[in-house]
Amino acid sequence: MTAGGLRQWRQEAIAQAIEQDLEPIEVDWLLQQLAQVDKLSLRLAPEGESLPLGCSFEHLDQLWQRRRREGLPLQYLVGHAPWRNFELLVGPGVLIPRPETELLIELVQAQVSQQSPTRQTALRQGPWADLGTGSGAIALGLAEVLPEAMIHAVDCSPEALAIAQRNVERYSKAHNLEHRLQCHRGEWFAPISALQGQLQGMVSNPPYIPTADLPSLQREVREHEPALALDGGEDGLDCLRYLVNAGAEFLVSGGFWAVELMAGQAPTVEALLQSHGSYSRTGRTTDLAGIERFVWAYRR
Repeated sequence: MTAGGLRQWRQEAIAQAIEQDLEPIEVDWLLQQLAQVDKLSLRLAPEGESLPLGCSFEHLDQLWQRRRREGLPLQYLVGHAPWRNFELLVGPGVLIPRPETELLIELVQAQVSQQSPTRQTALRQGPWADLGTGSGAIALGLAEVLPEAMIHAVDCSPEALAIAQRNVERYSKAHNLEHRLQCHRGEWFAPISALQGQLQGMVSNPPYIPTADLPSLQREVREHEPALALDGGEDGLDCLRYLVNAGAEFLVSGGFWAVELMAGQAPTVEALLQSHGSYSRTGRTTDLAGIERFVWAYRR
């Protein structure tokens, strides 16, 4: 493909994106991730120069047309998504890991560093649980910042767990994961019931969208991402209530509890923790947009 021909395709694709209310930057992301051509190289290349592509031009155009026609997320089209220091495999069976969820790992890291030396040692050695792991993103993030900890990644979806296991295998050697990150299939704490009262930490990005709000989600999310990972029940708090109650049973004294949630839910979830009686300290943390995105607590 000549540089001139690819530039023309890019201009046409950007115009199509604008026409359909898609983000024009998606075109450059697709070019870079799939064709392995960055915007600067494309701009500087002489008109008639032949550019080597990471895929055929026909494949590139087919995927872009699918994006326009079906609303399929780009990450599903290319099969992977960047997240923290990882390039995670993704597919329709898992939520696409969002940038704001990266802050959950930073929250864990910051909270651990603020504890007494004795508590720091305990928290850093684990065990920890990532409940509803999806692609395995949070579990891998925990393993990265807690290099001595045993991490248990749990999901009830066989499709999600298969993707999570592949992601763990991809980074197993680099992060010494073979014996310290295990994937479990089942509902929430059920497959790790033997760890009741032993967890040093529990984190989750659970379903939290109220059922009535699902039809109003973006098309990409509504039609393609798994409803199982989105639907939080009538008020969006079904899974969060469960995690408040069950977390008290599975955490050790001083164990850390943290979840991601949607805008407006943080005060209610923090109140649930405070009224439960099993948690001594609670707090809320905002994302980069200033939204209270995370609630955390410690087991009394």
